[in-house]
Amino acid sequence: MRLPLTLTAGLLLTIATLTTGHAQNDAAGTVTVDHAWARATPGGAKTGAVYMTITNNGAVAERLTGGASPDAATVQVHEMKVVNNVMQMREVPGGLAIPAHGTVTLKPGSYHVMLIGLKKPLKAGDAVPLTLRFDKAAAMTINVPVEAMGADDMGGMKMQ
Repeated sequence: MRLPLTLTAGLLLTIATLTTGHAQNDAAGTVTVDHAWARATPGGAKTGAVYMTITNNGAVAERLTGGASPDAATVQVHEMKVVNNVMQMREVPGGLAIPAHGTVTLKPGSYHVMLIGLKKPLKAGDAVPLTLRFDKAAAMTINVPVEAMGADDMGGMKMQ
């Protein structure tokens, strides 16, 4: 049986996306976002976090400066770190640097995209639409899958 060309192309694109871990590029192909995910939040939570790997395929340094989501009032780039034995979380002033031909991983306990003023809880199995904004590259909209509350940076369950 022969499938129509448009259906065949659509199936191939879907298979390619699934086998590459849902990697997405900006329009020029300069920035690639891979393995984006968020943790589910308890009911009533007003914040959530999104993690991902960002690769700058370009010859010039780039910055992730923020974003937007219809599911949150504000989207910021944050960093968690320990200072004087106290865990601190703060917005990254000026955005997160992504070196030319380099990769930065946003993960729990480190850099992440903070969703502030959640309009509804993040539920496992759902997806969060998220537009990422960069200093030079075009904005990129992705759908971020929501994993269980105990998920680790591989999207699996964290072992205690």
